[in-house]
Amino acid sequence: MEQLPPGFRFYPTEEELVSFYLHNKLEGKRPDVQRVIPVISIYDIEPWHLPKVSGEMCQADTEQWFFFAPRQEREARGGRPSRTTDSGYWKATGSPGYVYSSDNRVIGVKKTMVFYKGKAPTGRKTKWKMNEYRAIEEVPSSSSTVVPKLRHEFSLCRVYVVSGSFRAFDRRPEMSTRETPQLGDNRVATSSQKTTMVEKTSSSETSHSGGDHVDLPEIDGFDWGINDGLEQPLWEWEQLNWP
Repeated sequence: MEQLPPGFRFYPTEEELVSFYLHNKLEGKRPDVQRVIPVISIYDIEPWHLPKVSGEMCQADTEQWFFFAPRQEREARGGRPSRTTDSGYWKATGSPGYVYSSDNRVIGVKKTMVFYKGKAPTGRKTKWKMNEYRAIEEVPSSSSTVVPKLRHEFSLCRVYVVSGSFRAFDRRPEMSTRETPQLGDNRVATSSQKTTMVEKTSSSETSHSGGDHVDLPEIDGFDWGINDGLEQPLWEWEQLNWP
């Protein structure tokens, strides 16, 4: 950090987090990424203590911190992961979403969680939030379809505090086009229909969680299942086996 001029921050996009940092960690490449994103048992540490154990590029940051979280033993045995600390617990909010590459491929999934102090289900909501990212690996099958495989060995967690700032996490162009992914046969295929995505002014909480507002085209006989900006899953979440 001493070599960087003032104003420089570690501020990756969601695509960079999944396609570069998480994939390199999963493949055992680029061990130097741990200087930026360390490996910790994140659910054993209170959120307000996490900035002290963050990577050297985030030590001085006051907005967000990044960590690799190894799969818990109970999860490896088929159970659900424990997200409880000594003083509270992390609770999922909203529905899981997809992380897209710049060429419109689904490369990962993310889950947003809020930290509550106290015992569930009567805990007190705090301003600490987390995005948990997991990578999706596309495995070709004999029927020429793509079978999604969710990588469980490590997840990448972005911890942040809802501060009221309008600074968006995942910056996107003001105008861009995204191909509408086809659903129904477990493939992420190219569609001839495209939709224009316009970046809109959002609330501080939506801005911090990197949410997108996308106007999807009407398709006769097909319900996108959109509710408050949530998108229809390309695959069943049970198929991805994400607890």
